Amino acid sequence: MRPLPAVLLVLPMLGACSGAPLAQPSNHSTPPNSVQANARVVSITDGDTITIRIGGTKEKLRLIGIDTPETKKPDTPVQCYGPEATAYMTELLPVGTPLHIERDVVARDKYGRLLGYVYRVTDNTFINLDIIRNGYARLLTIPPNDAHANDFTTAVQAAQHDHIGLWAKCTG
Repeated sequence: MRPLPAVLLVLPMLGACSGAPLAQPSNHSTPPNSVQANARVVSITDGDTITIRIGGTKEKLRLIGIDTPETKKPDTPVQCYGPEATAYMTELLPVGTPLHIERDVVARDKYGRLLGYVYRVTDNTFINLDIIRNGYARLLTIPPNDAHANDFTTAVQAAQHDHIGLWAKCTG
């Protein structure tokens, strides 16, 4: 993993966030205890996409590094363990939960969603890592957004080895 400072930066002018501060990714699995919330949960879309309020603006945010089974993709059937991944995300991040969002190199995906690493401020849980560690997601590394790729790779290998979550329930 490349070391990057965990300082707050203003998101480059991409028509997003109204200048709300987002942090660069750190080289740690959890943020320092002094990290402040910079967003709140508005709603859960599925296991890897949420709606947040950041800087007074509602934004869709896609979690970096993970891919949960589909539940709402047009012209795609609900995939094995998709409903469970969505339910788990809903349990992890109830509406109103304060979050700390860190960005990586690329700020948005081709659909215009913010891309981020999500930390639950109340206990510093690294949500991206938690979901993959507990078998609700597959690894999805898309460089240059790969600050935590090593942690995610290790977590998915452990979940596969231990037959956790989708690795126990889904084949193929």
